[in-house]
Amino acid sequence: MPKRGTGGNMTTVDIHTHMLSEAWMSLVQEHAGPEIFFKPAPDGGDVLVEEGAVSFTTCPEMFDYALRIKDMDEAGIDVSIVSLTAPSVYWGSSEVSAQAARQINDDVQQAQTTYPDRLRYFATLPWQFPELAVAELARACQNGAVGVMVLATIRGIPLIDPSLEPIWQEIDRRGLPVLVHPATPPGTPDMDLGRLLPSVGFTFDTSLAISRMILDGFLDRYPNLSIIAAHGGGTLPYLAGRLDLFFEKRFRPEDKKIAEPPSQHLSRIYYDSIVYQPTCLKLCIEMGGPERVLFGTDYPHPAEIPFLMAMVDDLPADQTAAVRGGNALRLIKL
Repeated sequence: MPKRGTGGNMTTVDIHTHMLSEAWMSLVQEHAGPEIFFKPAPDGGDVLVEEGAVSFTTCPEMFDYALRIKDMDEAGIDVSIVSLTAPSVYWGSSEVSAQAARQINDDVQQAQTTYPDRLRYFATLPWQFPELAVAELARACQNGAVGVMVLATIRGIPLIDPSLEPIWQEIDRRGLPVLVHPATPPGTPDMDLGRLLPSVGFTFDTSLAISRMILDGFLDRYPNLSIIAAHGGGTLPYLAGRLDLFFEKRFRPEDKKIAEPPSQHLSRIYYDSIVYQPTCLKLCIEMGGPERVLFGTDYPHPAEIPFLMAMVDDLPADQTAAVRGGNALRLIKL
């Protein structure tokens, strides 16, 4: 494994970073329906609109892997674990959704073949069609996928829904890490999120998804998979005590599906470091332990990568080495 990073002998792994493809965009535009579409942006690129709210604006870095490698070199990042972002492939017919998943997985796999020391990927699956999702998981893993990316809801279906059990069972059997990434939360038009969607809406989408998993006993049912909560776990490290309080005071014994307080389950998941406040990063480390925090950037979406790197470098030396790459190397077995 090359050590190009700025941290001396440390390998720096970016666990949370995205790429698109023109073919995927075309499928979205043709099949996603009136709720999800791209439109030209005033200053160039295309804006993705989901449920009436602006999700992101495209840029050249989202499509150009050579440019990505150049930016990784400049930032001091050795390995990027690439995934698709929202709205993933949770739209269209079963045939279209499966086609979109295959296309994006093949696109990233080809890039991984071109840059074998620098890129890995989390598989995209057509989660709303479990049988097809299990088949695509097997194909993607055979082609080098090192984990799975899933949005916080599958077109409004929570991740703990029984219909998704075949997928989770297969991921658990394989012992794969899963990046739980936010999407446009159900009810977005009623909440009038507008420009608050990326900054606030995304964080509570993740928080709700992980909270449901914890209270449902999900981590006990699937002990072999590793959940990575995007953007520092949303609001969960901040709300851990409140979760414990209401679990104790408002849950009847017969309603409790877990034996320990929710905060104990929060210590069993992984958190990325995309938080933008040193105190928040330290809270993630306090919540999960230094061995469960992973460096991420959200590239090529709006990010301040030097600031994110500096926050990690300001930690004690052993924690810096773990967060920068040691934890990811162990988790993903790079």
